[in-house]
Amino acid sequence: MTDFASLLQADRGQPARSIHIVHPDRWEAWLSAQPPRARTGVHAHKGIGKAGNRAVLPGDAADDWSMLLVCDEAETSPWRIASLGDSLPEGTYRLAEGEPGAAMLGWCLAQHRFTRYKANDPQGPRVLLTSEPARIAEVVRIAEATALVRDLVDTGASDLGPAELAAAVEAAAKPHGATVTVTQGDALATGYPMIHAVGQAATRDRAPRLVELEWGDPAHPRVAIVGKGVVFDSGGLDIKPAAGMRLMKKDMGGAAHALALAGLVMAARLKVRLHLLIPTVENAIAGNAFRPGDVLKTRQGLTVENTNTDAEGRLILGDALTKAVEGSPALILDFATLTGAARVALGPDLPATFANDETLAADLLAAGTAVHDSLWRLPLWDGYDAMLQSDVADMVNAPDSGFAGSITAALFLRRFVPADIAWAHLDTFAWRPAAKPGRPKGGDAYGLRATYALLKTRYA
Repeated sequence: MTDFASLLQADRGQPARSIHIVHPDRWEAWLSAQPPRARTGVHAHKGIGKAGNRAVLPGDAADDWSMLLVCDEAETSPWRIASLGDSLPEGTYRLAEGEPGAAMLGWCLAQHRFTRYKANDPQGPRVLLTSEPARIAEVVRIAEATALVRDLVDTGASDLGPAELAAAVEAAAKPHGATVTVTQGDALATGYPMIHAVGQAATRDRAPRLVELEWGDPAHPRVAIVGKGVVFDSGGLDIKPAAGMRLMKKDMGGAAHALALAGLVMAARLKVRLHLLIPTVENAIAGNAFRPGDVLKTRQGLTVENTNTDAEGRLILGDALTKAVEGSPALILDFATLTGAARVALGPDLPATFANDETLAADLLAAGTAVHDSLWRLPLWDGYDAMLQSDVADMVNAPDSGFAGSITAALFLRRFVPADIAWAHLDTFAWRPAAKPGRPKGGDAYGLRATYALLKTRYA
């Protein structure tokens, strides 16, 4: 894990190179106020003055220079100077004016590298100074949580099975004295039949399980966080094509988000009784794989006609949500890389967000906007509930029509959560298909900072 704490330091007047951030609207006024040497350096770069432009500004001595970045990002954006975090030479830097504030996060994450399968990056750290040292610890925690999501999602499925995901939960629990319980084998088959059914075709060393973490004062409000942990999704007997299977190591992205959020809750010592639930399976193909047309029992007591083995995530979440409900939580949040339909509708950057409580929905969207981690609400549209009807069971897991795929998946999950328990479901991509400053191509966290901001507001 990247040592994020080493990348931020309190500004005590130590030597550092300056970073000038100039908004395009203030470009001409800024440039006219600069000394001749700086203006000469700027004019050597053609077309500068537009957002994203940058230049090295010479100082009075031969080795004296500062950095100019033309930027139209809001001052509250964590990505404001992220493009410099991984491109400047090793050294120490401070903003020429103002404080980095939220931009400390992007500065740190720009220097994060997933190095499990590569040699370490030989470049040294770029240190950013701040006169707000009290903010550093929280920024570091959020950077570490984001990096945890990225690293787990980027790890190949051969190195991250259900057992390894359970070990990651135990590693997160240890520093905080949390309790971890793992249910597998016969106890899983009896108590959580849908989790067992989806994962039963995997090899013995990759057997399905439900991993639970409990932490906090029992007197505090109970908050359940649930994450889909399909470590690899072949599609089952309804097998995916090669193109659809290529990124299915990321199908445990919901579990990665849930674990990262749980870590943030514990590190911040929020006043909650935390219950983390990660149903984790490999959706494999073998003679004992669950089949299209099978009718599955559920922990809740309903029956589900399996119409598509590639709609397995909602099955394992159904049993996990049932377990979460048994604890009578004040709030349930679940994360899942659940449907391609959500990506078609909203693209990779916006997690489709569903909620059965208007206050919760409004607070989530507001929190996402405040921390630049946007969510987009889709409806739990009652008119589509009939699409889940089955001729032989209480419901199907996937309608034949394919219409409103993300909504019908959320409606399926809703059947496992009573209306009097506030619940939100985030259908997140967990993958960045193209790099942006501070956000490399690969696994990424969407909705993590938004949900953490919500929980901090309610339970700090």
